[in-house]
Amino acid sequence: MSYLGLDKKKTENTVKELNVLLADYHLYYQKLRNFHWNVIGKNFFDLHEKFEELYDDAKLKVDEIAERILTLRHQPTSNLSEYLKASNLKEAKADLTDYEMIETLLKDHGILLKQMRSVVEVADKAGDEGTIDLIGAYIRELEKTSWMLDAWKMKTTDGHAPVKKAK
Repeated sequence: MSYLGLDKKKTENTVKELNVLLADYHLYYQKLRNFHWNVIGKNFFDLHEKFEELYDDAKLKVDEIAERILTLRHQPTSNLSEYLKASNLKEAKADLTDYEMIETLLKDHGILLKQMRSVVEVADKAGDEGTIDLIGAYIRELEKTSWMLDAWKMKTTDGHAPVKKAK
């Protein structure tokens, strides 16, 4: 670890949290594939394409998280049975409505964001700016995706909260 200037012992907690995030992203990826394959109805074209975009992004993040663990000189978790045990996410049924799929993803986004913030917290204690930078970007991207999915399920009459004028 001398090549990174990090204390290997201090990065162990970061790696533990990254391995949980890795498991979460594997389940998230598979859930997106499930939804991509099984979405039906009037929103098929939009959501089929969106789910593909999201699972392509998740696939890249799986690789980047695993490579960050390797950079920290630890071994990433790499089998499905361990992912199922370690993940904060649960599998989804294939027969959800489009609206239920979006609701499920938004719930998962909250769980993923919580895990990402946990990674950042322990990485900060280890002085691991590389992990903080990587996961910080993920947080920003997932928050934006969550906003967009939430906007998709809104009615046009819902509108946005107006900005209150300063007194």
